[in-house]
Amino acid sequence: MSHTAADTEPAQPPPADDHAFFGQPRGLMTLSGLEVWERFSFLGMQAILVLYFADTVANGGMGMEAGTAASVSAAYGTLVYLVSVAGGWLADRILGSYRAVLYGGILIACGHYAMAVPTNAMTWVGLGLISAGTGLLKPNVATMVGKLYRTDDERRDAGFALYYMGINIGAFLGPLITGWLGDHASWHWGFSAAAFGMTLGLIQYVAGRRHLAGRKHAAEYALAPGPMRRAVLLIVAGAVVVAVVATALALAGWLTMDRFVDVLTLISVIAPVVYFVVMFRSPRVTAEERGRLRPYVVLFLASVVFNFILFQAYSTMMLLASTNARTEIFGFHFPASWYASALGAFEVLLAPVVAAVWARMGPRQPHASNKIAIGVILGGLSFLLMVLPTSGHTGDTYKMAAWWIVGSYLLLGLGDILLETSGMSATTKLAPQAFASQTMALWFLSLALANGIQAQIVKLYGEVSNPAYFGVNGAVAVVAGVAVIAAAPWLRRTMHPVH
Repeated sequence: MSHTAADTEPAQPPPADDHAFFGQPRGLMTLSGLEVWERFSFLGMQAILVLYFADTVANGGMGMEAGTAASVSAAYGTLVYLVSVAGGWLADRILGSYRAVLYGGILIACGHYAMAVPTNAMTWVGLGLISAGTGLLKPNVATMVGKLYRTDDERRDAGFALYYMGINIGAFLGPLITGWLGDHASWHWGFSAAAFGMTLGLIQYVAGRRHLAGRKHAAEYALAPGPMRRAVLLIVAGAVVVAVVATALALAGWLTMDRFVDVLTLISVIAPVVYFVVMFRSPRVTAEERGRLRPYVVLFLASVVFNFILFQAYSTMMLLASTNARTEIFGFHFPASWYASALGAFEVLLAPVVAAVWARMGPRQPHASNKIAIGVILGGLSFLLMVLPTSGHTGDTYKMAAWWIVGSYLLLGLGDILLETSGMSATTKLAPQAFASQTMALWFLSLALANGIQAQIVKLYGEVSNPAYFGVNGAVAVVAGVAVIAAAPWLRRTMHPVH
């Protein structure tokens, strides 16, 4: 049997003297470039998705009510992160990280091209393909970044900082391009731009593959040939059965859009509960590890609360911006979807500042649990801020100044930096050793649950007043953050070795 070069490449990181990309391994440029374009396509599309759903059919939209449009958009996010849990397992056991990311990128590109076709049916096909593709790509790119470094390589943290900057650059640029096309041409031209961006990402990923450490066709923890064949057959058969049953139920009139959203929300609630029960009861988890799981449940719930607010930056906040915010700054007019770019811009600008502050504070910096709590509070304040410009109006025709939404995104972006970095670090340190390879799955389940809850709550948008909607949701988040701070003494005692 012949072997390609990829089959025989060692699974070792490149030499420590590889400093070709800003002092980092060359493979980081390949992976960061891929993430720039993946986020460009994903968030560029998401910035206009809810507006496309809510726009009238005459204008090329789908004519949904505002609350329904936000709910369906959230359900799509729920599906993406639920599939991401399976994506990590597929890479570990069957595909390998390189192929999982490659196939995922191809599915994403095909999904965006499908959405460029101006029919409702192709919109749903496209969203399905993007969900599957993102589920394969997203959990495995960060893993590949980690493989670029040896365990004792001091460049690792700086490398991940560059990698996340690439993510936020894509988050900034995507809505600018897709939003302009959606506003000046058509929504489907915006989706075409997302497709083009993902295609560019795939090209540079394949072109730079020789710089990726440990790239080989086999999965790192591959199943034996027999179990692998059975697993593949079960996956394919399961997908076919689900598709057939769903189609039959839809044709029979039972599986409506509302019920599909409800099913996804239910799964997003059940999955993490089952995951935690399995870990708490597993004989492979020691008593000490079980003790560290309890504080992690608190941080997991804090992540859910914050991301419930964060994800609405691309749903209810987009709807509010499109109807009740001025799309003009200093005489310059722009599409409402451009507000979404502010979030990426603030994270690019603030991340180095936050890192410098923590470095300067050294051992005096807040405990990880307090950083997460502050992030949750900032998320809540970003919503409470919106109570001010939406209050005191007799109708819904008012227009608030652009700075209100920009200010809300500033608070949200800072909160995201505080919570995501500390939360991911805590996840890797607090997870039991027997479940260490599944730590990303835990984090994605918190994002899936946040979207699942959002899919239900956003149905109230447009049914209750805007001050009530943003005020209540924001207040709940602030109270949750304060509760985590109140629990700080217990969290500090039980979260060792997290500082």
